[in-house]
Amino acid sequence: MPSPIAFVSRMNAEAETLWKQTLRAAMPQEEILSFSELTDEQRKAVDFAIVANPDPADIAALPGLTWIHSLWAGVERLVLELGGKAPPIVRLKDPELSRVMAEAVLAWTYYLQRDMPAYRENQQKALWQELDYRHPSEMTIGLLGLGALGTAAAERLTHAGFKVAGWSRSEKTIAGVETLTGDHGLRALLEKSDILVCLVPLTDATRGLLDAHRLASMKQGAALVNFARGAVIIADDLVAALDSGRLSHAVLDVFEQEPLSASSAFWRHPKVTVLPHISAPTSRESSARIVAGNVHVWRETGKLPETVDMARGY
Repeated sequence: MPSPIAFVSRMNAEAETLWKQTLRAAMPQEEILSFSELTDEQRKAVDFAIVANPDPADIAALPGLTWIHSLWAGVERLVLELGGKAPPIVRLKDPELSRVMAEAVLAWTYYLQRDMPAYRENQQKALWQELDYRHPSEMTIGLLGLGALGTAAAERLTHAGFKVAGWSRSEKTIAGVETLTGDHGLRALLEKSDILVCLVPLTDATRGLLDAHRLASMKQGAALVNFARGAVIIADDLVAALDSGRLSHAVLDVFEQEPLSASSAFWRHPKVTVLPHISAPTSRESSARIVAGNVHVWRETGKLPETVDMARGY
């Protein structure tokens, strides 16, 4: 019988129990135990773990690990905390996550395209005023990041009639989408986007990517949506760009500190919509099926799914 699978997380007990129940239902042939449930002998024998922002000390206490599977698509914290000595890491690649994110991108693009922040402000002023309608074909939506999430979002946006341009670290080809790369391509994207949607992973290269200089190069009156990670944007520089009128509005779903502090200026800024990291919630059932499929292939063939490039950070 294979050794048990370790479930290692910093979730509360209730959340961890729900995840274990879902994972066990997806792979009933496997024994899945929390780190705290493992005996000393089992910790030595465990060769695979399912993780959700685990304590690095717990991972270090499992010396026989050959690989770990993250329940999250974003693995920047895992990479940072485990470092170069980590076993191979597989991040979650779930088509359902891409679908939900694309849905959110389209929804909040409509929110900005139809001037909902302005109508909300007018309501507070008891002001009855019709604003000019902007047709999707008259607007360019810029996608900062063209991985699985960005590609799915691009397809939704093009089907909705928007002009779509996207930037990625490496060259991509997507039907109906202008694809850009490199520093020159990034500047071109910023200059032409009426709405810029951030979907890049957080790495050393993307931390602080949107600073005062790059925000200043954005199209006058453009709006910004951040569904990536808070640290991709310099917060103070964003506030300055909003205050100056360079940017018209920002929809922010991610922040460097979460939950967002009650003292944050974002809560009360008239040109900011704050969301509590809900753009693409992870589905336990869908994620469990993905993990179970990867585990089955590994048990049968010894082959690992694509692993994280530790140098790139994703």
